[in-house]
Amino acid sequence: MNTGSGSLPNNTMAIAANTRAECMAMLRQTAEHFGLEQASIIIAPSPADVHLMPLVLESTLSADFAREFDRHQFVRQCPILPKLAESLMPYPWCLDDTEESGMAEHWPQEMKALMRRHGLVTGALFPFMSLDARRYFVRLDGRRPRLEQQELNDLAMRVLAIFDQYDRLRRAELTHAETLSSRELEVVRWTAQGKTSVEIGQILNLSDHTINAYMTSAMKKLGCVNRTQLVAKTIRLKLID
Repeated sequence: MNTGSGSLPNNTMAIAANTRAECMAMLRQTAEHFGLEQASIIIAPSPADVHLMPLVLESTLSADFAREFDRHQFVRQCPILPKLAESLMPYPWCLDDTEESGMAEHWPQEMKALMRRHGLVTGALFPFMSLDARRYFVRLDGRRPRLEQQELNDLAMRVLAIFDQYDRLRRAELTHAETLSSRELEVVRWTAQGKTSVEIGQILNLSDHTINAYMTSAMKKLGCVNRTQLVAKTIRLKLID
């Protein structure tokens, strides 16, 4: 029984998404239909990872929650992650569930308290393997009772469709990013440091017209509409520091 209200697009809705932001909007809408408020797309942690924030690609979770989670290094204490290390099966959870095969006993008390403060009482993790051979999780959280099996099955199909399109867009961005020339990256780095086209031209001994041409080319390759978006995207793609 779905707890949400209103219409929910079908499982192929993500095909219509042209940006990762649109995919996230669809993921939030899907989560809300099932009575869940938060949605995240996360790179699956490795045994060496101690912090969650560097692994988060998209999330509606508050920055306060993420900082506190990382301060305690809870990524190493989460009882669910080991279960998903070699599985692609969705995993539902509920902090109020006392019949979870003893799993509730393994949640650190401070971790449970933090999650309750932020309304993360119930949720599900959906693991995926990308074509680039990396593992990812889609995580949905909320305050509702534990998901029923039929809800989980329906939700998994919808989440799969959305993540598939999100991953296509992500990999396409990386492909385009690799086409940025060294000079374009250099111009973007100086822009990220607050330099104007005139100032960058003086540093590189080029005209401001040439600098603007490099910026326009970089924005076109990465699908950006302005310099602020370009800088943010190159940082997110780890093309510049």
